[in-house]
Amino acid sequence: MAKRDVLAVIDFGHRVAEEESDALLGYFVETDHWRRLYAGSVDVIYGPKGSGKSALYSLLLARSSDLFDRGVILAPAENPRGTPAFRDLVVDPPATEQEFVGLWKLYFAAVLYSVTEEFDMRSEEAKELGDQLTQAGLVRGKRSLQAVLRWALQYVRGIMRRPKAVEGGIEIDPITQAPSGIKGKITFEEPDSRSIGEGLTSVDHLLELANAALHKASGMVAWILLDRLDVAFADNVDLEQNALRALFRVYLDLKGLANIRLKIFLRNDIWGRLTSSGFREASHITKDMTIDWNRNSLLNLVVRRAAYNKALMDFYGVTAAEVLRSTESQEAFFATLFPKQVEVGPNKSRTFDWMLGRTRDASGKNAPRELIHLLNVLRDVQVRKLEIGESEPEGDNLFSRGSFKDALPEVSRVRLEQTLYAEYPSLRVHLEKLRGAKTKHNPESLAALWSVPLVEAVALAQQLVSVGFFEPRGTRERPEYWIPFIYRDALDLVQGTAETDSTE
Repeated sequence: MAKRDVLAVIDFGHRVAEEESDALLGYFVETDHWRRLYAGSVDVIYGPKGSGKSALYSLLLARSSDLFDRGVILAPAENPRGTPAFRDLVVDPPATEQEFVGLWKLYFAAVLYSVTEEFDMRSEEAKELGDQLTQAGLVRGKRSLQAVLRWALQYVRGIMRRPKAVEGGIEIDPITQAPSGIKGKITFEEPDSRSIGEGLTSVDHLLELANAALHKASGMVAWILLDRLDVAFADNVDLEQNALRALFRVYLDLKGLANIRLKIFLRNDIWGRLTSSGFREASHITKDMTIDWNRNSLLNLVVRRAAYNKALMDFYGVTAAEVLRSTESQEAFFATLFPKQVEVGPNKSRTFDWMLGRTRDASGKNAPRELIHLLNVLRDVQVRKLEIGESEPEGDNLFSRGSFKDALPEVSRVRLEQTLYAEYPSLRVHLEKLRGAKTKHNPESLAALWSVPLVEAVALAQQLVSVGFFEPRGTRERPEYWIPFIYRDALDLVQGTAETDSTE
């Protein structure tokens, strides 16, 4: 088989975990992160965008049968792909953090009731849970997570914005079939003895019923899974703060229920924003971990994905087991597949280190997403070169040095547009004013480029530091800001230091 034929049939997987949940099982390595999550010893998983949080989430779902044999039932509270269940909240959110607490609890109670139904849990507690939710109009056949959430929100609003809950149920508009009036027997604080006598029950009692139903079902434990919260609350920082503060307060409330566990997958920059504004409960969240990657683990990821291609293994006459046997064997296989250096010279990096340097942001951390994207674009570029008659790469290599530099601009563009511009649209105008500029700046050069006072330029620069665009250098008295390689091609940046008028 010719090199062109091999390149035509291989790939390095999708850079977004939700799009390759089936293939993940084939080349996923059971890291310490995975083992701790699978064992149930962590509840909150932090990591940068593209670090593999959704991969862990997808793998949990793929191993649901194995987990069930261990007494664990997975209850996704968010869609693993497609429209996030919580996206509607951006348009019409709860008014207060208290309403959000009520919403989370009622929504989780409804999700847990679905678990008791799906696994045919028959107990007094399961029946009472179903009766209470049915009377409140929160159980209506097979509904999507979005629909369950929407109904729960209508209920929370109807109760919390009235002085007292009365008879149960949600009135339905006969034409639109939308909730038009709330008559609730579920309250969001503990009812007194008189209210209990009138049939009122608290949402906390519903969660206790779910916990008891799971306990009676051979001690099963339900893991409520929450991912993609960055997508759900995009573009609304205040909403994000209210939602997440309430979520973690509910997480702490649920710690007393042994058969219910929340598993929250969250970007660490979002967690940083939450705690930077003050969040006393943060010190009580101890069953957590942060996903990080080092050179060897990223090398393993690349080689493992390459070894998943049978045509590639056949071409080189090796097996995946041989290639993955040790770090040394992985380095050797990488050196066979790729050229020794992209930029030739005694002081130039080896190819893998060049790839890491070009795909990390200003935080200095690499995430798998951009690395995988670079590999796939690299493969496409190399195929096109061979299709138009360019020479094959030298020796055993499948890729030529020039293909790396040709592949990088697309990775840079996607990172800029789909991460920075998509998530921080207010910063776009300032980033665009850097187009064609130098790669290193100081406050004076930024003030001139942005046409703003010096103090405002420093504040904007700090925002860009916080989102991983600027790497702070220099000193406290004379700060400098360096733009990493990942953003340079997309903004047509020029290597060098911006010149400024020293009299400014």
